[in-house]
Amino acid sequence: MGAKHVAVLMGGFSSERPVSLSSGNACAAALEEAGYRVTRVDVSRNVAEVLSELRPDVVFNALHGPFGEDGTIQGILEYLSIPYTHSGVLASALAMDKAQAKKVAAAAGIPVAFGKAMSRFEIGNEHPIAPPYVVKPVREGSSFGVVIVKEDQSHPPQIIGSSEWRYGDVVMVEKYIAGRELTCGVMNGKALDVTEVIAKANSFYDFDSKYAAGGSSHVIPAQLSPNIYQRIQELAVRAHESIGCRGVSRSDFRYDDRFSEDGELIWLEINTQPGMTPTSLVPEMAAHAGISFSELCSWMVEDASCSR
Repeated sequence: MGAKHVAVLMGGFSSERPVSLSSGNACAAALEEAGYRVTRVDVSRNVAEVLSELRPDVVFNALHGPFGEDGTIQGILEYLSIPYTHSGVLASALAMDKAQAKKVAAAAGIPVAFGKAMSRFEIGNEHPIAPPYVVKPVREGSSFGVVIVKEDQSHPPQIIGSSEWRYGDVVMVEKYIAGRELTCGVMNGKALDVTEVIAKANSFYDFDSKYAAGGSSHVIPAQLSPNIYQRIQELAVRAHESIGCRGVSRSDFRYDDRFSEDGELIWLEINTQPGMTPTSLVPEMAAHAGISFSELCSWMVEDASCSR
């Protein structure tokens, strides 16, 4: 038998297209290094036709954002009966909708920030909750559209209700949680190590902090007390399981330990299609556990299936 044929889906047409191209090309190179036969597919609206002609053994989904991460492409792959990586239709759709994922997480006993989902047009000139708070689109990733409203602001930023806003009409309004940015990956149902993300000075972990050279630094393992460290790992696995994720996922947290070591630990969201370059967070966590990038990508291919 010849080498397994893997189609790596990348690019697409969401705001996260550049990130997806970076992830996809890195994964394709790693899979070629591991001996797979790889076809790179820059996804467009005719992706079903392209895959029907290619008939790969497995699809490696390296798409990010709407269409690639929200259950849509997963439904197409189910229809075509092509095994694929990452989470299935329901978990992908649920995780992508921050408001619905938050409800499921809270029901599972995971601590979440006070807040609500609402139309961006309802916000107007009055604060929807007491500042400081965060406004973010319910269905975007890579921190696109995230707005932090500080305590001294007299009214919400006008961009939220303007015609310049490009991130959908429903937004999450959440209490701002000060403190440290922590994240934990889950692979094969087990937690990886916890990473602390330190953004550049006077910035939250925005798009530039995530992807620009020198935008942030990663501390792995995060310097935390053992009980908080283990708690984050437990909550990451619980979120993965309660939302129904498969393959790898990554949960993000805020931890405010300014006033006590126990502090306030809040789960922010789960990412079913985490960045997949060798220096991305989940591959870094895997490397810390002794799993090379090529081995990680290979495991994901061998884990692929339909009906996920």
